[in-house]
Amino acid sequence: WTMVAAVLGSAIVFLDGTIVNVALPSIGQTLPHSIVSVLEGQTYVTSGYLATLAALLILAGALSDFYGRRRIFIIGLVGFGLTSVLSGLSPSLELLVVFRVLQGAAGALLVPCSLSIITATFEEPGRSRAFGIWAAATSATTILGPTIGGLLIQAISWRIAFLINVPLVLLALYATIKYVEESRDEHATGRFDWLGAFVVAVAVGGLAFGAIRGQAQQWRDPVSFIALGAGAVALVLFPILMARRANPLVPLGLFRVRRFATINLSTLLIYGALYVTFGFQSLFLQGTLGY
Repeated sequence: WTMVAAVLGSAIVFLDGTIVNVALPSIGQTLPHSIVSVLEGQTYVTSGYLATLAALLILAGALSDFYGRRRIFIIGLVGFGLTSVLSGLSPSLELLVVFRVLQGAAGALLVPCSLSIITATFEEPGRSRAFGIWAAATSATTILGPTIGGLLIQAISWRIAFLINVPLVLLALYATIKYVEESRDEHATGRFDWLGAFVVAVAVGGLAFGAIRGQAQQWRDPVSFIALGAGAVALVLFPILMARRANPLVPLGLFRVRRFATINLSTLLIYGALYVTFGFQSLFLQGTLGY
């Protein structure tokens, strides 16, 4: 049951990162909008979720180590479930964007917690097997998300792309509350690099928002240039800040480890290509070719 909780908690995060791509054309056709254009709103629905998720992952892992992995995992599940319901019931495109950003923040609590729970629960060689199951399950949801989503959305509604999370969250909550034991990192100091997390959020969010807004407004909106400038400055300042902080969000010394640097660079390139392909492929196949 611990594995069920850990796998479900992270699988729904990856599932929601891909299943929504198939729903984008229907979302654009049915939801009213007044502040953003259809394509701009569709892009925010996916990019806002992924940007928040990426920006808060490391901080969420530190919070779980100090306050308790089970506690933070439960908070993440409840938050993800609530934002899934709000997303599925959104009355406008703008509100859906807001709920998706909040959903990404909740998802950031789940992924590192699920891995920490596995680490704390299993000993070798069972731990290696548990990580293998976790990796296989999350990869499967990423790949199967568009297929399952397409069938459900065609049969019911685009809203099911978000509401499908609710039963999965409830099952994960049951397994976590009943079977997962609390664990912490005894060496955690409780000194969190909130400033580092903020700078990362500005860098990721500023660059993403500026690029999307600029393209949507044909580069006539000064807000997009301000956002791009803020994101670029934050991106340059981040490594400088990490070199000077007593408890940095990302210790730069980690990148001197060749395997760590190589794996992270490979992950960036692979998932960057995958999520861009998933997003535009769905819009092209449904919106342009009419499938």
